[in-house]
Amino acid sequence: MRSTTSKIVVALAVMATAAACGSSGSSGSKGSAGASGAPASHTYTVGVLTDLTGVAASGNKTAVNGIKAGVSVVAKDGYTIKYVVADTGTSPAGALSGAQKLVTQKHVTAVLAHSALTFAAAAYLTAHHVPVIGAAEDGPEWTTSKNMFSVYGALHVEKVATTVGKFFKVAGATNIGSLGYSIVPSSADSAKTAALSAEAVGLKTGYLNAQFAFGSTDVQPIALAMKKAGVNGVALEVDPNTSYALISALRQQGVNLKAAVLPVGYGADTLQAGAGALNAAQNVYYTLQMEPVQMNTPATKAFQAALANVGTTTVPTLAEYDGYAAVLLLVQGLKAAGAHPTQATLITALSGIHAFTAGGLFGDHPLDINDRVSLIGGADNCLYFTKLVGKDFKLVPGADPVCGAPTGKTVGS
Repeated sequence: MRSTTSKIVVALAVMATAAACGSSGSSGSKGSAGASGAPASHTYTVGVLTDLTGVAASGNKTAVNGIKAGVSVVAKDGYTIKYVVADTGTSPAGALSGAQKLVTQKHVTAVLAHSALTFAAAAYLTAHHVPVIGAAEDGPEWTTSKNMFSVYGALHVEKVATTVGKFFKVAGATNIGSLGYSIVPSSADSAKTAALSAEAVGLKTGYLNAQFAFGSTDVQPIALAMKKAGVNGVALEVDPNTSYALISALRQQGVNLKAAVLPVGYGADTLQAGAGALNAAQNVYYTLQMEPVQMNTPATKAFQAALANVGTTTVPTLAEYDGYAAVLLLVQGLKAAGAHPTQATLITALSGIHAFTAGGLFGDHPLDINDRVSLIGGADNCLYFTKLVGKDFKLVPGADPVCGAPTGKTVGS
């Protein structure tokens, strides 16, 4: 199953909108030691490449809130992180234009990328040797480009682990339907691997469609086909609009879903999406690779406190998790890069990180962000599951987390 932050996937041809930039500060340099024994001050300017507008904005724009929270935390260690935001407009052209502005005009030290369009800027950023930190939600460049470091590691969505299948089995589902978008390889492959994961634990795949039209809510034919196939569990590797439309259609057809599992929609993304989405989301399961705040661990409490410190008090979104973790990974790299980090030494330092904890949010499963070969579903193939009941995300007993094992299978094998 793909990363929970592979969330909103987009077509290559959507909305050719120019990128817009905003700034929270200007370029900086290393400062002097603070008073009263405070840590030395280090100031850096980074770029933020994200989808503030366009069809992917609903899932990605709140990454900036997470970045602000991370910035407030690392400031206690003497690191002042200023950031310049470039909006992709949910457009490949906008992503490339935004990256170019960050590099040539803003002269950023690194780029924090949380965009479904990062792939459109990846070749440019790699050619200019810019360190990129973020969420591997869009394409294989996070695996192949050695200057790019995902907070979830370099995931291989074409490989199969038993994690999702194990959860479906515990939830009582026996016949699985899986849906993905044709134009986005990560979505299509994730739909296929979810089906293979179910089969690996002895469940049936009654319906698989990895060729659905991007963003479509014309789901009635899919609902009818799933009903005919006897499906009682669904893995929806598509955006929330499609997912909620299909779940509603299945319920209207009288399908008794034992489990609907979504990799997107946890937190305020659903709670603030309106009554229609909230109704469709009832009793739906959501996956996270990091600890849900409902666990009330020291790490989740620190995360929520950092968000509150910058004015965000809702249940965190996936994008906020990702932005927060990206800042923590950036500073872990800066600390290892020496007294006067350059882009080259920062890439070298990030390449040496093999135990990233995201401030403890990975629980007992620290992540080797530089394992570019074997990662399938994140740290130890573990996923945390929550269930939406009313307006509350509830922990699922025995699913905090569910950890699977590689099956040795890949899509097409």
